[in-house]
Amino acid sequence: MLLPTLAFSQEEAFYIEFKDITLYDAIEEIESTYNVLFSYKDDYVKDKKISLDLKKRTLSETLNKLQEVTKLYYNVVDQRYVIVSQFENNQTITEHLDRIVIRSYLAKGIEKNSQGAYKIYPSRLGILPGLTEPDVLESIQLLPGVLSPNETASGFFVRGGASDQNRLIWDGINIYHKGHLFGMISPLNPNVTSEIKFINKGTHARYGERLSSVTDISSGILISNQLKAEIGFNGVNTDAILEIPLIKDKLNIQASLRRSYTDVYETATFKQLADKVFESTKISQNKNNDNDFSFLDYNIKLNYKPNIKNNFYVSLIGIDNQLDYRSSEAENNRDFNDRLNIENMGYGLGWNHIWSTKLSQSTKAFFSDYKLNYNYITSEDGEQVSDFEKRNTIFDSGISTELNYKASSQNNYTVGYQYTLKDVAYAFVNTADLRFVLDTEQKVVQSHSVFGQYDYKNSKLFDISFGLRSTYFKELDALRLEPRLLVFKELNKRFKLQASAEIKNQIISEIDETVLSDLSLENRVWRLANANDFPIINSKHASAGFTYTYNSFSFDTDLYYKKLKNVTALSLGFLNPENNGFNSGDQNVLGMDVFVKKRFNGFNSWVSYSYNRARSQFKNLNNNKSFKSKSNVTHAVSTALSYKLNGFQVALGWKWQTGKPYTIADTNNDGELVFNNGVNTAELPVYHRLDLSSTYSFKMSKRNQLRGKVGISVRNLYNRKNLISREYRGNNSLDDPIELIERYSIGITPNFMFRLYW
Repeated sequence: MLLPTLAFSQEEAFYIEFKDITLYDAIEEIESTYNVLFSYKDDYVKDKKISLDLKKRTLSETLNKLQEVTKLYYNVVDQRYVIVSQFENNQTITEHLDRIVIRSYLAKGIEKNSQGAYKIYPSRLGILPGLTEPDVLESIQLLPGVLSPNETASGFFVRGGASDQNRLIWDGINIYHKGHLFGMISPLNPNVTSEIKFINKGTHARYGERLSSVTDISSGILISNQLKAEIGFNGVNTDAILEIPLIKDKLNIQASLRRSYTDVYETATFKQLADKVFESTKISQNKNNDNDFSFLDYNIKLNYKPNIKNNFYVSLIGIDNQLDYRSSEAENNRDFNDRLNIENMGYGLGWNHIWSTKLSQSTKAFFSDYKLNYNYITSEDGEQVSDFEKRNTIFDSGISTELNYKASSQNNYTVGYQYTLKDVAYAFVNTADLRFVLDTEQKVVQSHSVFGQYDYKNSKLFDISFGLRSTYFKELDALRLEPRLLVFKELNKRFKLQASAEIKNQIISEIDETVLSDLSLENRVWRLANANDFPIINSKHASAGFTYTYNSFSFDTDLYYKKLKNVTALSLGFLNPENNGFNSGDQNVLGMDVFVKKRFNGFNSWVSYSYNRARSQFKNLNNNKSFKSKSNVTHAVSTALSYKLNGFQVALGWKWQTGKPYTIADTNNDGELVFNNGVNTAELPVYHRLDLSSTYSFKMSKRNQLRGKVGISVRNLYNRKNLISREYRGNNSLDDPIELIERYSIGITPNFMFRLYW
C-alpha cells in the first residue's frame, strides 16, 4: 500500500527502536514521537509484537516498516490520523473508524474519540487504583461525571441521572442484572476479550431506550487460528476462558465461565463485601443463621466468516445469583428461610455484510430474559405457616438492521429500523391460610423505530453528526421524535471544540417496591410506562466543551444541562404514608466535568473534577417546591498516580466527594420520627477514600507461550468509615413505626489475583 501523497519528504525524522514489544506499545510510542493519533479495531493489533532496529526514520518510513512486519495497512488522513486496516486503502472506507482525540484517557486502553464517546479495551487496559482486573463498569466510574455513591459496580449515576437510566448492552443483548453480590461485583467477566463504547452525550441515533448513558460491549470478533486459554482466581471467584479455532480463518468458538467459591470458603475480601451488603438487615443482626450465597456467569460466542464480505455470530450470556439464608428462634421453635434467585439469560444473533466498498449492512436479533424471585418462608414445628413472595420478570426481544453508506471520506450516511417487544411484570404475594395478592402488574409494549444519521467530516472546517430517531410505542399509542446533534471543530492539533444536543425517551425504569420485604436487599423492581400514572420519561440534554492536548499533557472540560420530564416517584419513598401512589415531576441538572492528565518519566497522573446541581419538583410533594435530587453530589474529585516498569505496574488513587442529600427526621413527644423540614434538606458528611493496586506480568518459560500475572489491591486503605446512606423504612401504614437505617461504605478491603495465559 502506498501512503497518501503528503509532503513526507519534508517530514522531520526521529530515532526510533522497538525490541520485541507489543504493537499497542509501539503505536503509543509512535503517537508520542510524531504527534499523530492512530485509530484501529482492537482485534487487528491484538497479540502482535514488533521489533525494529535503531534508525532515524520519518513517519512514512516507520509506517512502511510496520506494514512489512505486521501485515496491516496504515492510511494517513489529514496529516494527523493514522487508520489501521486489514485491507488495502480502497477497502478501508467501509470500516469508518472514529478519530481519537485523547489516547490513554485514564490509563492505557481507554480512549476518547471525536464523537465524545469513550472506548475501553480490557485486553490492554492499564492499571487503575483499587482494581486488579480490567473491570469495565468499575473503570467507567472513574470517568468525569460518573459517580457511584452507594459503591456498587452497576448502580452509578451519569451526569445526575438515576442508575436505571443507564443502558447496558452485551453483543446487542440488553442486560438488566445489576451485579453479583447485590451490585458489589460486575455481572460481566472483566477478562473476556471485548471492545466497549461508553456514551454519555451526542448519542448516535441507533441508540434509544435510556436517558443518561449507553455502555455497548462487543465481545471478540477475530477468528484466530491458535488455541488460547486463561484461568485465574481472586478473593471472591475463579474463572476460565477458552478460544478454539474450528475452521481455519472461518470459524471459532469463544467461551468463559466464572463462579464464586464463597459457599465453600469465605476470604477476607468476601467478608468485607458481605458486611457492607448485609448491613442493617437481619442477616447481620442474627448470628444464629446459615447464609449460603453464590453467583455464576458464563458466555459462549460462535464467530463465522465464510468470506471477506460476510461474518456471522451467535452469542449466549448467562448471569445467576443464589441466596439461601436460614435462621431460627429456638424459644418458640420457629424457622425462617430467605430464598433469592436473580437470573439474566440473553441470546444474540448478528450478520454483517459488505455490499460494496461504500455500502455495508448490519443486522441483529436478541432476546433477554430477566427473573427475580424472592421468598420469605416462616415455619413452626417443621410446618410452613406463611410465604411472602416477590417476583419481577422481563422478557425483552428485538430485531434491527441498518445500512451504512460512506459516500466519500467526508460524507457518511446511516439508516436503520428496530423492533422491540418488552413484557414486564411484578407481583407481591403473601400466602398464609389464604393466598393474598398485595400488588401486581403486567404490561407489554411494542416499539417500532426508524432512524437516520448523517456524518460530515472536514478537518479544515468542522465535523458534524446529525441524527433523527422516530419511535412509535404501539400499546401506549405514542409517537416520539428524538433529534441528535454533535459538532466537533479541530482548531489545530492541540485545541479542539465540541458541542452536542439530544432528546431521548424512556419507557422502562425501576421503582421502590410498594411492599418492603423482610430481607430488604432487592427493594426495587422494573416496570413499564403506561398511559396513566407512569408516563414516558423525556430528557433534553445539551453540552459544550473543549480539549487541549500537548505532548503528554491533556486538558478536557465540558459544561452540560439536562431537563427531565415525567420522572415518576413513589410517595412512600418520600415518607408519606397517607399517599402511597405515584407522583410525576421534573428534574433539572446543571453540571461541569474537568479532566487533566500528565505523563512524565514513566508515571501517569490525572485529576478529574465534577460539579453537579440536580433538583427535582413533584406535584403534591414538598408543598410543590423543588428540592435536591437523590442523585445530587455537588462536588466530586478523583485523582490517581500510576507507574509502569516492564511487567510491573502500581497505582494509587484518592476519591473525595460531598455527601448525598437526605431528609431530616425529628422526634416528637412520643418518641416517633416526624418530618417537618421538607424533602432532602440535609447532606451526608463528606466521602473520601484511598485505593491501591499493583500487578506483575511475567513469562513462565522462554520455550513456550505460557504467561502469568499476579496482583493485589486494597480499597479504602486508611479504613475511612463513610456514611453513604440515611434512609427510613417501615411506613407501609399509618400505624407502622418508622425506622432509621444508616449504611456505611466498605471498610479496608484487600483483594488478590492470579492468572495464567497460554
